[in-house]
Amino acid sequence: MQKVSELYRGKAKTVYTTEDPSLLVLHFRNDTSAFDGERIEQLDRKGMVNNKFNHFIMSKLEEGGVETQLESLLSDDEAVVKKLDMIPVECVVRNVSAGSITRRLGVEEGLDLNPPTFEFFLKNDALHDPMVNEYHIQSFGWATESQISEMKRLTFKVNDILKPLFDAAGLILVDYKLEFGLSDGKIVLGDEFTPDGCRLWDKETREKLDKDRFRQGLGSVVEAYEEVAKRLGVTLD
Repeated sequence: MQKVSELYRGKAKTVYTTEDPSLLVLHFRNDTSAFDGERIEQLDRKGMVNNKFNHFIMSKLEEGGVETQLESLLSDDEAVVKKLDMIPVECVVRNVSAGSITRRLGVEEGLDLNPPTFEFFLKNDALHDPMVNEYHIQSFGWATESQISEMKRLTFKVNDILKPLFDAAGLILVDYKLEFGLSDGKIVLGDEFTPDGCRLWDKETREKLDKDRFRQGLGSVVEAYEEVAKRLGVTLD
């Protein structure tokens, strides 16, 4: 599989077209950003860790009946994925209070949320990814009512698959965000599932082992990602 041209460059990944119009190459870079790209650093091995972590998780989700865009690993930091027409909305599930929900609602961090909460956010860095609801999504034509329903169903299905997986590894799946796209009219999970886009805490100590280590200046970011990967059984080398 050969890369042809750069299609899109995000904060931490670059997407390339290939000779097959139905397939893309997803390159996980070492770039690490926070606060809508205001702070960016290069962290050695991060692209490789996230690429292999994502492949592991997406494979587990496929086994659980969630269709994803992932096709195969191409190299240490690249993967082949199906081309999707992406829906510009993030789906967020929270099992424990952390991050923006604590600021918006004035609740303390670390509260177990039962049932888990579900939120939609518009993907727009310039607007700082504002929270939206189902009426906004339909009114502005970002997705239909049935597509919204399917995204919610799949997002909670991901929770049912991954919570016990992480729990068995001594980890709490605090929250995560997902992005979906359309393939021949069908909703398919796209983008990535890595510690860049979820929160993971040690079950005993509640030590943060995700991108919050970068956001909060805790250090050892890639080492934390590698620790999570090791506990899950992800082969990195």
